[in-house]
Amino acid sequence: MSAHSADAARRVDVVLVKAGRTKIRYTAELLADDGTRIAVRAPWAGDGVRDFGFVRFETGDVFTEYYWRDRWYAVKEVRTATGALKGWYCDVTRPATLLGTELVVEDLDLDLWRSADGTDVRRLDEDEFAQSGLAGRDPEAAAAAVAALDELEALAREGDFAALLR
Repeated sequence: MSAHSADAARRVDVVLVKAGRTKIRYTAELLADDGTRIAVRAPWAGDGVRDFGFVRFETGDVFTEYYWRDRWYAVKEVRTATGALKGWYCDVTRPATLLGTELVVEDLDLDLWRSADGTDVRRLDEDEFAQSGLAGRDPEAAAAAVAALDELEALAREGDFAALLR
């Protein structure tokens, strides 16, 4: 295999789908895939700066992202361009699927943030989740999503996700 094709084999397109449409698509480096958990790394894929008030995602930030084929969430470690840990941004999603070079993840609106020092753990977008109507359309998925957010919050309050990401 040539160096070029080896590089290509280590790249995947992360496709985040929300309400049946592609919300964002970006190329990431495939770090590991053990059959259950998939790890990728990518630079901040948003346009410019996204200021949440409690954290800013900006050009140069690096996301190491962990997806599971058997869990209803993804955990994203966020670092500055110089490597300083900002924290972890977690998305509640349906279990991920890797189809060829596409890592497809369906966003279920609920999110969680944990700051690097652990002093800030916050549940996000519960209003969006309620407005999405998922509970009426797919009560089992809605229950799994809420349980996933509860699990993420418990993990975030106990530590820094290290055991989960090993």
